[in-house]
Amino acid sequence: MKKNIALVTGGYSGEAVISYKSADNINRNIDTDKWNCYLIDIHPSGWFHPTATGEKIAVDKNDFSIIVDGEKITFDAVLVGLHGTPGEDGKLQGYFDCLHIPYTSCDAATSALTFNKRYTVAVAAFAGLFVAKSLHLFKGDTVSVSQITSQLKLPVFIKPNNGGSSIGMSKVNDPADLEVAIEKAFKEDDQVLVEEFIKGREFTIGVFKTKGAVIALPITEIISKNEFFDFQAKYEGASEEITPAQVDESIADKVRENAKKVYSVFNCKGVVRIDYIYDEQTGNPYLLEINSVPGQSEASLVPQQVIAMGWTLKEFYSALIEECFY
Repeated sequence: MKKNIALVTGGYSGEAVISYKSADNINRNIDTDKWNCYLIDIHPSGWFHPTATGEKIAVDKNDFSIIVDGEKITFDAVLVGLHGTPGEDGKLQGYFDCLHIPYTSCDAATSALTFNKRYTVAVAAFAGLFVAKSLHLFKGDTVSVSQITSQLKLPVFIKPNNGGSSIGMSKVNDPADLEVAIEKAFKEDDQVLVEEFIKGREFTIGVFKTKGAVIALPITEIISKNEFFDFQAKYEGASEEITPAQVDESIADKVRENAKKVYSVFNCKGVVRIDYIYDEQTGNPYLLEINSVPGQSEASLVPQQVIAMGWTLKEFYSALIEECFY
């Protein structure tokens, strides 16, 4: 008998637009011979299952169920395709844990930790991984430009501490631009990370677990046409993404092993995407961030890496779902 899978999408942040693109691509590549897949839109106005006829069937949050054609549908597992809050910061995972419904992402604690960029790099540094020097700012803090420049070397990246898709992010080369960039980031979050720029090659790599084995996907090198890999570069074609990266095997091995270590240190589950700057002078990969619900749209990097590995997306999503029951 086929298991019922809820594909959750939407969300309460600006990343919802990416969530819908991810869900569209996942939905097209679900193996319907194996799974009954129901799209669940988690929206500020409510939680719904949108039907082909345009009806919006409300989700009963008491047990995460829906009524379709008079039949109550409960779910054997949840495929998480929701970026930002509440799908990437641990809130939904905690809810599903309370209902004893397995899901295809990191658990609540790991999701919450990796959603916070500052706490992520702090834990990574404690585990002996290389990270950039940074400052953690809270809304309401009184921090002068001189305080920042006395502790960090320019250029710096300024980014919302909780969030993704490079929304609200800036690269600052001139001290005169720091205040505006910080204000921009604070419009997206009440915490901001100011991080020293590391010169090097930008790599990103997906890592997932299947049948208990941790697999590192082929590495992607990102060459942005903009100053950095911003929203436009990620989703509007303003970057060159080379998968697999044209890189010496010794470097590729170092990045892959580092990514597997990150997956283990943070107790990750499902698929995550780990972003790095590889410093060619020192030969060290510097961890930038961990994406616990990486994009799955046609333009996203993990699907490109899966195909480069020789798998179909249908095989990949089935493997993620099956791991829920492993």
